[in-house]
Amino acid sequence: MDGAVRRVGVLTVFVAILSTAGCGRDDRVDIEDMTAPEIFNQAEGELEARNFGDAAVTFGEVERLYPYSELAKRALIMQAYSYHADRDYENSRAAAQRYIDFYPVGEDVAYAQYTVALSHYDQIDEIGRDQGVTFDALQALRTVIERYPDSEYARSSSLKFDLAFNHLAAKEMEIGRFYLKRGHHAAAVNRFRVVVEDFQTTTHTAEALYRLIEAYLSLGLAEEAQTAGAILGHNFQSTQWYGDGYTLLTGRGLRTEVADDGWLRQVYRQMIRGEWR
Repeated sequence: MDGAVRRVGVLTVFVAILSTAGCGRDDRVDIEDMTAPEIFNQAEGELEARNFGDAAVTFGEVERLYPYSELAKRALIMQAYSYHADRDYENSRAAAQRYIDFYPVGEDVAYAQYTVALSHYDQIDEIGRDQGVTFDALQALRTVIERYPDSEYARSSSLKFDLAFNHLAAKEMEIGRFYLKRGHHAAAVNRFRVVVEDFQTTTHTAEALYRLIEAYLSLGLAEEAQTAGAILGHNFQSTQWYGDGYTLLTGRGLRTEVADDGWLRQVYRQMIRGEWR
């Protein structure tokens, strides 16, 4: 008898659980029936819980169901942020660009453009990879700097622009060193020349000039090597690259002086004497 009572009691509890679960399903509010603030708050909760992908989708529901509301505008920029936090850079860029297109004078338009730039910048891979994304990042960062110079994102964009620019120079240096090691001196010169002419403000210029000395000496072009040494001496005399370059040249009985009439003389006139014509 006691066992039967216990079985009935267990069954009663089980039925109660099922009934409660059923009531939970019936009471759940469909997102279609929620107000814009309710959906927005739900998305914020998901964002706070670091469910970035879910938050992005939910913010998108505000725009879908209430496209002309003020919250729709805010939800769109929050969707771009959420996608970026989820490392879904393509969707982040698309949402940010949509904000720029729909609200060109919106209060968050500078941030939207910055998000577009970040969607490229944060994908910059190791130096050995394709650099197309770096060019895209540079272009987008320049847009932030030029269009929104007084925004809070301009300084960060400038710093990232310099880093991305330095990244491109590093790529040229890597390829140049590769050619130099394998004795392809003319090909190496072409790469180091790009750094000296196009990436003068990066941290790689001093080494590029030293590598030019190495390559030109290997090619038997002493005057070009001397001119590279002259530029290195004027701009980077305190660096180890100058010390090594000076040793290379003097070891061949050469001096650091402008001795040729080629492209390096033009660089010397521009970098040292400030003559651009």
